[in-house]
Amino acid sequence: MTSAPAARPARLRVGVVGAGRVGSALGAAIARAGHDVVAVSAVSAESLARAERMLPGVAVRPVDETVSTADFVLLAVPDDVLRPLVAGLAETGVWRPGQLVAHTSGAQGIGVLDAAAARGVLALALHPVMTFTGRPEDLDRLDGATWGVTALDELRPVAESLVLEMGGEPVWVPESARPLYHASLTVASNHLVTLVNDSMTLLDGAGVAEPARLVAPLLSAALDNVLRLGDAALTGPVSRGDVATVTAHVQTLARRAPDVLPSYLAMARRTAERAHASGRLSAAQTDAVLAALEIA
Repeated sequence: MTSAPAARPARLRVGVVGAGRVGSALGAAIARAGHDVVAVSAVSAESLARAERMLPGVAVRPVDETVSTADFVLLAVPDDVLRPLVAGLAETGVWRPGQLVAHTSGAQGIGVLDAAAARGVLALALHPVMTFTGRPEDLDRLDGATWGVTALDELRPVAESLVLEMGGEPVWVPESARPLYHASLTVASNHLVTLVNDSMTLLDGAGVAEPARLVAPLLSAALDNVLRLGDAALTGPVSRGDVATVTAHVQTLARRAPDVLPSYLAMARRTAERAHASGRLSAAQTDAVLAALEIA
């Protein structure tokens, strides 16, 4: 791991199944690590363009051919597609003993690869804890990113080595913990995007110019505070027990943004619970806040 990636000889023939945002970036990362990406599967015009941009010169082939030509198969497909895809490929006989296969799903462990493992394939679950946009910066963002890794104990060094080669930091996730692990990341990333977009939409509706410029420093400070301080970073009317302000929020959102109101109520209730559990709100204050959040 001390030599530069460009100086390493290609060691694995890699096939990438799925040239979406994740697959194209990871394919580029594994190529940068010195492996030989020999095939990629892509169907839509957008995926074909992405494959050409991120994996120039790599042959675009059907899924079965992509798998059969590779020593290491990277499956970057939607969660619901993963198990039937692996099973369907098993029925065609393309899996072979000794092949490495890794999927990028956060929610799934290696059990979803059982149909391939039954044919002697070495199964890995490698989930990059990063959001992907399909833009060139995705590859740079992988440097130093953490990955949730699950594998059989004897394959753990292989899984962790592949992550390190792609510039990541492996974090071990037990098979049984994958659903909870992924739910936590969904709250942290996907729900945050929704919350921030709702905030900016509300500001725009209030006639405030440049909503992103207004909230950016607040978001940065809040994120920094919570990562360092935990519940001590709680602030705002709910954590202070300002019932009149919370009531005004509820009434205003009911009139002006009823589509946002349910998420406000849910997050305010959860904030009140955390504020109470951490000693910031008394039981009486918590009850008063929760009462203000009860609407007909």
